[in-house]
Amino acid sequence: MMWAEKYRPQAIIDMVGNEEARVSLIEWIDKWKKGTKPILLVGQPGIGKTTLAVLVAKQFGYDLISLNASDVRNKEQITHVLGPLLGSTTVLGKPLIFVDEVDGIHGRSDYGGVESLVKILKEPTVPIILAANDDSSTKMRSIKKATKTIKLRPIPPRLLRIYLGDILSKEGSKLVESSILKLVVESRGDIRSMLNTAQLRTTGFEPQTEKSFETLNVEDGVNAFFKAKSYDEAKLIMYSLSIDPREKINAFYSSIITSSLPKDEMLRMLKVLSEADIIYGKIRATQEWRLLRYLDSILLGLYKADSPVRYSRFNLSWPLLNRLMWDGKTIKKLAHVLAKKMHTSVSSFSTFYFPYMLLCMKNKTLDLNIEEHYDKVIQKEMELIK
Repeated sequence: MMWAEKYRPQAIIDMVGNEEARVSLIEWIDKWKKGTKPILLVGQPGIGKTTLAVLVAKQFGYDLISLNASDVRNKEQITHVLGPLLGSTTVLGKPLIFVDEVDGIHGRSDYGGVESLVKILKEPTVPIILAANDDSSTKMRSIKKATKTIKLRPIPPRLLRIYLGDILSKEGSKLVESSILKLVVESRGDIRSMLNTAQLRTTGFEPQTEKSFETLNVEDGVNAFFKAKSYDEAKLIMYSLSIDPREKINAFYSSIITSSLPKDEMLRMLKVLSEADIIYGKIRATQEWRLLRYLDSILLGLYKADSPVRYSRFNLSWPLLNRLMWDGKTIKKLAHVLAKKMHTSVSSFSTFYFPYMLLCMKNKTLDLNIEEHYDKVIQKEMELIK
């Protein structure tokens, strides 16, 4: 289990730093009544906004209804998701609505959703907590006016040092003091990042970059993933690959397809990639970006100890690529000759006709008698070279 989850605070008093913010939120929920302004928690990722909302709901006996920006992008979604909660609290218990990443729903296409959300914020019938990484943009203005802002500050380095030291002790793990201090400084107050990086380092994996593990490049990440000594280590490395989802899927595909794997193992991995590709396609089609959280979980199915897979940015084997590079010019000239003979464009010929013609020529079922035309093309090329 990842340390960030294993040591997630179980009570508000267990949290590190931001004492004033915690007190403000406790006072707000303790005095809450119908019509009380919702809260907007603002702070950098990994600082504890979600954890604080979860613990407040737990401590004061509320049923937390957690939503993401993608759940409230339009008026219909808000009506469908929030309508029942706002209209019948006695039937549905004692709900507290938490909407994360609200700073991500302010594009022009999200105007209807923002307008409907603000209307609810102005007349709340249940406690509502919002969270944002940044509230400085002009697009956040309408939400800020309808809420009370509580800012969470980066955790001071001295507290992070004590906290990390305590967890290392509980885990029976050790890091040299210089590494600990480096982790504290590079985390910039992000507890989650610090713990994940520390756990990664204790497994013996050292990123080649001097920056935090979140900037691990695709080649180092893919290689480290397949070299991982355990599933937990592979999980940390997968989460460290903060790159475009499509690029991540393609990187694993090209690496797997060019590796020497048994057929059954190749089939298993390609099925995993197929599932990942399907969910990413669904995300692109529906714009439900919250589903991205499941993509890494699916890709983790690729892991197997002592896997021979290594990074490759090509999706064809090297012998075939080498042949294409050497024969590419010849094939291109041949395509020009045949396209002209068939009265079509080179692009159309290469796409629709050439693959089938090659197959027929290989099976010796087709003879176009193009040697003479092709020899003329080669002869003209040689004259130009001279």
